[in-house]
Amino acid sequence: MNKRVVITGLGVAAPNGVGIPAFTHSLKNGISGIRHDAQLQELQFSCQIAGQPQISEELKSAYFTELELRGFNSTGILYGVIAGIEAWKNAGLSTEVNEDPDWDSGTIFGSGTSGIDKFRESIYKIDELQVRRLGSTVVAQTMNSGISAYLGGKLGLGNQVTTNSSACATGTEAIMMAYDRIQSGQAKRILAGSTGDSGPYIWAGFDALRVCSSKYNEDPESGSRPMSASAAGFVPGSGAGALVIEDLDTAIERGATIYAEILGGNVNSGGQRGTGSMTAPNSKAVQECIMSALRNAGIAANDIDAINGHLTATTKDSLEIENWTKALNRKGDNFPYINSLKSMTGHCLSAAGSIESVATVLQLHEGFLFGNLNCEDLNPEITTLIDSSKVPLKTINTNLNIIAKASFGFGDVNACIIFKKFKN
Repeated sequence: MNKRVVITGLGVAAPNGVGIPAFTHSLKNGISGIRHDAQLQELQFSCQIAGQPQISEELKSAYFTELELRGFNSTGILYGVIAGIEAWKNAGLSTEVNEDPDWDSGTIFGSGTSGIDKFRESIYKIDELQVRRLGSTVVAQTMNSGISAYLGGKLGLGNQVTTNSSACATGTEAIMMAYDRIQSGQAKRILAGSTGDSGPYIWAGFDALRVCSSKYNEDPESGSRPMSASAAGFVPGSGAGALVIEDLDTAIERGATIYAEILGGNVNSGGQRGTGSMTAPNSKAVQECIMSALRNAGIAANDIDAINGHLTATTKDSLEIENWTKALNRKGDNFPYINSLKSMTGHCLSAAGSIESVATVLQLHEGFLFGNLNCEDLNPEITTLIDSSKVPLKTINTNLNIIAKASFGFGDVNACIIFKKFKN
C-alpha cells in the first residue's frame, strides 16, 4: 500500500527573510528582498539589482564551526545548511551526534552549481603555482553534491544522501523525488530542498542573454514584475528552501506538527522538440506535466484553489498562463488564484522551486494567499485568458485546500506538485 506523505518541517534562507518567522512576515506584508548590488554595478552588468539572503557572521557561526569556516567560500552550501538544519529542527528532530547514522532518514537536496567563488579562488591559486595552498575542503565545497554531503554529515543521515540538478525545476523535482522514496517505503523521512549560489559568476550568463531586468536599477523593489505589462526580464536571486518530507504514520507516532500533505505530482521533459528548446518550454509537455500531476494526485482540475506559478517576469509569463488554462480547462473567472513569489525574491534559479514550495505550504498552513507585487498593470495577454481578480495584488486571508506548485527550467524540464491542507 502506498503511504501518505506529509510535510513536518520547514526552513528557508530567502532574499526577503532568513528563517521561517521572518520569511512568513515578508510574505504576509509584501516585503521585497531585492536590493541594489554594488558589485554588479562595478562590473557593468545591465541588471544591477538582485535578491540575496542577508547572512550575518553571527548566523554563520551558529551553523558552522570556526574550523569549517576557515577557507569556506560557498554561498550555496551556506544557504542550504542554514535552511536544511532549520527545517530539521522545525520538525522536532534531533541534531545530536550519535555513533550510528539514522538509517531511516536521508536528504535529496538539489543544486545548480556549487562553490563557484571557491572555483574562482582555486583557479587563481593554481595559476600562481600555489596548488598546495588550496586547502582540504576545496573538493567538498565545489562538488555539486557538496550541499547534501554537508547536510548528511551534520545530521548523521544514513538513508539516501544525494543532490539532483534540473535547472530552475531542481527544488520542485527534489521534493517529488523525496515523495516517491517515502511513498514506496524506502525511507521514513527525507530532508528535501535546493540551494543556489549568489554573485556575478552565477548571474553573468543570464545578463549576457539579456533576459534580466535592467530598467529598474534605481528602484530595486519595482524590478521584479511577474505577469506585468511592464515586466522587463527577471531579477537574479539566490538562497535555499528546505522541507522535511515524512511518512504520515511516522509523523503521527512522534507527535510532529504537520504543515501540509503532498497528494502527488509529476516530472517530465519536452525533449526540446516542437516549441521546446534549451531555453524555451514545449507547451505540450508543460500541459502534460500538469495534467499528469492531477492524475497522480487523484484530483480533478476544479479541486485546485490556487497556483503558485513559475512566472519569472519575462515574455513567457503569458504563455505559462495559457498552458495552465489549457491543462486545467479553466479560464476567466473560473481560473484559480495565481501568484508568483519572484515578485518579492527575484528568480532564485536552482533554489526557486524549494523556496516557493515553502511559501506555498505556509499559505496552506496559515490560511492566506500572498499578493503579487508590481502587477498593477496586468499584461493584457493574460487578461484575455483569466480574470484580473485571480491575480491578487495584496495578501488575502483565505482558507485554501489545494495549491498546485510548478517549476519549468532550462533544458525543457518541468515539475509540478499538488499540496493539500492536512486533514487526518
